[in-house]
Amino acid sequence: MSQNGEITTDITNNIGTIEFYHPKGNSLPGKLLRELAETITDIGKNPDTNVIVLKSRGDGAFCAGASFDELIAIDNYEEGKHFFMGFAHVLNAMRQCPKLTIVRVQGKTVGGGVGIAAAGDYTIAHKAASVKLSELALGIGPFVVGPAVKRKVGTSAFSSLSVDASSWNDAEWARRKGLFSYVCQSHDDLDQEVDRLAEQLADYSPEAMKELKKIFWEGTENWDELLEQRAEISGRLVLSDFTKTFIDNFKNG
Repeated sequence: MSQNGEITTDITNNIGTIEFYHPKGNSLPGKLLRELAETITDIGKNPDTNVIVLKSRGDGAFCAGASFDELIAIDNYEEGKHFFMGFAHVLNAMRQCPKLTIVRVQGKTVGGGVGIAAAGDYTIAHKAASVKLSELALGIGPFVVGPAVKRKVGTSAFSSLSVDASSWNDAEWARRKGLFSYVCQSHDDLDQEVDRLAEQLADYSPEAMKELKKIFWEGTENWDELLEQRAEISGRLVLSDFTKTFIDNFKNG
């Protein structure tokens, strides 16, 4: 099991499954983010895949967001922008993928992980899957993932998540706001529900699903430019003394 994290894939019965893993709460370092984006794009082009399931490994956290080790190591604007573009690439890969994507959220998710959950076309979660946008507490802000989250939950709920950056919102809150489509009471139920929907979609018309996905994502055609602009904001702010001090205190506290 890789200490640097890994992406694994499987295509069975027209269902493409992508799983990401990192030993630190399924956090996403830059290299893993880029690999994840490329994998989503490749699986999306595969004619043997009619639907995609995106998940992370284990029954713990779904995604702890950005890698703090990488964040604290950033010492210039170009590095900062490059890092946050990793999340932009993943969100744009999910947006542009012609296949409907089911996201399985088994546990807590933070920051960029909330963006991935929001970019799913249908997101199924466990009751323990609380969400938090912690970026403002770090001196940054949920700039890159913001468009994906706001698109799903609306401005009001996105504002609440962004401003109260230290509080968790439970899975039922996320379901009511539209971030999650369905919440399961056990991990067995979660797996069964994901499998049921994936098997159902695998038998549907790929062309019909492709056209439906285009409608879901209408109005996001400018995201290549928008998310790059947002990555530039984060890349600038991550250099602040506030952010450096916060991460240092977090790691040593």
